[in-house]
Amino acid sequence: MSSVSWMGDEQIAMLIYPGMTVMDLIGPHCMFSALMGAKIDLVASSLDPVTSDAGVTLIPTATFQSCPRDLTILFTPGGTDGTLAAASDSETLAFLADRGARAKYITSVCSGSLLLGAAGLLNGYRATSHWSCRDALAGFGAIPTDARVVRDRNRITGAGVTAGLDFGLSMVAELRGRIYAECTQLMGEYDPQPPFNAGSLRTASADVRTAMVEMAADFTRKAEALAGLQQN
Repeated sequence: MSSVSWMGDEQIAMLIYPGMTVMDLIGPHCMFSALMGAKIDLVASSLDPVTSDAGVTLIPTATFQSCPRDLTILFTPGGTDGTLAAASDSETLAFLADRGARAKYITSVCSGSLLLGAAGLLNGYRATSHWSCRDALAGFGAIPTDARVVRDRNRITGAGVTAGLDFGLSMVAELRGRIYAECTQLMGEYDPQPPFNAGSLRTASADVRTAMVEMAADFTRKAEALAGLQQN
């Protein structure tokens, strides 16, 4: 334990925007907040409150202008229509491209990788996303990869929603080492024991897969259109 780097000085910027999926943010934020000494900013275009797709409202701590220029981690959460809107917003994409040009790690969870792709930050990199839009990443020059957490050099992306916990814990290990990460896992009592085995397309029943793929079809189409894989 004497060799563990308990204190650090990481600069972490987590993008927030209207309509994002709050769990995409909170899972990683919970893990990042265990990094003693780290500074975490919730970054938006202004300091106005931001309401997620679940109705949870968050208060930004920094704007695109006031966010530190040199970051340890640049992070984007996902969502559905809110994500598509953010990924089409020139101010948001300019912020991501600028900070991403210098960030030590460029990261996302769920469809947040669409934002990274739209900002030109995933070209030539393996990346993952929510299953409903993972293949759309190819339109941004990324290599869609079916895994819970995908690392390609300094690009680290998580799959859908709850994968943010795995992603966040992986980042803690990356920054402070395995022992620190395991201590974080124990303190959070992160010991998943889901009541059902339907958390991925591989394990869900055919009926469940069919229902959810059909429900997500419109978002899938819009994500592919955003990435230039099909016409609107």
